[in-house]
Amino acid sequence: MVYFVGAGTGAVDLITVRGMRLLEQADVIIYAGSLVNPELLAYAKKNCEIHNSAKLTLEEVIQIISGAEIEGKTTVRLHTGEPSIYGAVREQMDELDALGISYESCPGVSACFGAAASLNLEYTLPGISQSLIITRMEGRTEVPEKERIESLAAHQASMAIYLSAGMIQELSRRLISGGYEGSTPAALIYKATWAEEEAYVCTIETLYDTSVKHGITKTALILVGDAIAHQHYRKSRLYAPDFSTGYREAKQKEWN
Repeated sequence: MVYFVGAGTGAVDLITVRGMRLLEQADVIIYAGSLVNPELLAYAKKNCEIHNSAKLTLEEVIQIISGAEIEGKTTVRLHTGEPSIYGAVREQMDELDALGISYESCPGVSACFGAAASLNLEYTLPGISQSLIITRMEGRTEVPEKERIESLAAHQASMAIYLSAGMIQELSRRLISGGYEGSTPAALIYKATWAEEEAYVCTIETLYDTSVKHGITKTALILVGDAIAHQHYRKSRLYAPDFSTGYREAKQKEWN
């Protein structure tokens, strides 16, 4: 059996309880190199076979899993953050399907949520934004034309931009070209929730200077949107005194 496990955002105690238990039970662990906190490997039992996938091809990963299956062993494929976001898991699952090898997924906490926790953010503030766009700039992996930064920027929603820290100058240009004001709040978070985390709140037009000043060119998440400033938003209707729910009758007071 194979388990695809999300390692969480970085802090060793932000893996799920289920993920931790799967690591403890695993006979084989294949982890995603420097993107995964190595302290998580301390959950492995003493005789666990551990592989760093940063040094492996897809074919070599599948070969290790296949060999473990033949021996009746349990494999954990430990991915960074939440495997369903930029985890390259589907291609592995398709290979396992072809081999008749069973697998399950265990979710993890993605970096955008770790970053929000570090900055005490709410992405979906009433009157500001009710959507969170998770995206990336194109690099060696292309991005569909309709999902280019300019098109997504037109929505003026909260945005979490992955895998783009080395292209911040171009990213800022495209965000502004798409409709954001240069003064729109932004944040640059290096290794969110890791011990070495660095987080800086700035604006779109100062993102690049912020990255240069602090030497951040990789392993960082970029957040964009007015929600980062958490100002001029409306309070939630859920707790309004004139709002009834299935658990509370409206108190007929004017909502301010």
